Amino acid sequence: MHDLVTLFDVDNTLLDNDRIQHDLSAHLEEHYGEKARDRFWALFEEQRAQLGYADYLGALQRYRVEDLHDPRVLRIANWLADYPFAARLFPNAMEAVRHAQRWGTTVILSDGDAAFQPRKVERSGLWRTFGDNVLIFVHKEESLDDVERLFPARHYVMIDDKLWILQAMKDYWGDRVTTVFARQGHYALEPGVEAKYRKPDLTLDRIGDLAGMEREAFGGA
Repeated sequence: MHDLVTLFDVDNTLLDNDRIQHDLSAHLEEHYGEKARDRFWALFEEQRAQLGYADYLGALQRYRVEDLHDPRVLRIANWLADYPFAARLFPNAMEAVRHAQRWGTTVILSDGDAAFQPRKVERSGLWRTFGDNVLIFVHKEESLDDVERLFPARHYVMIDDKLWILQAMKDYWGDRVTTVFARQGHYALEPGVEAKYRKPDLTLDRIGDLAGMEREAFGGA
């Protein structure tokens, strides 16, 4: 039983996923044209609506089937696999993680597929920094029993850019969790989004701000 476990989301919390998507769009347009770019993202959104999480490789596979006679499509997967994810960590993100590690156990708690999402975590250097404490679920807010089983704790801290995730965790754990809103990325900055959900316990305008905070601010002492 841990005294404190701090759970970190990845996309738009530690890693600037909006920038990664922008770079992918630019790459697709430059090398394959606007039509290919738009079709890929349409398939991507269809996949996300069906699965409930981002599936880049699944969307790419569907695009390949549609455009089977263009051998250039095969190189898109290599571009994704070799992308410099470490360069897209938010400023001082690693410092924030290491600061939290002074208080207790830190764990990545992310959504995503079973291939590309682990690749992002590995290539960004986060997997090593978290010492193999990496959990990637289809819907993490529906897998909190597994989180408790694998990392039992008297108190949890959850840091995420999505307010509905934080609200779901507060509903599940109540006072046993301190919810921290990382106000970064398009979900967090969507107009009016903060009025739709319960106010989080704490808000960070930048994940790097965590490195300057004291343990007592996160409750569960």
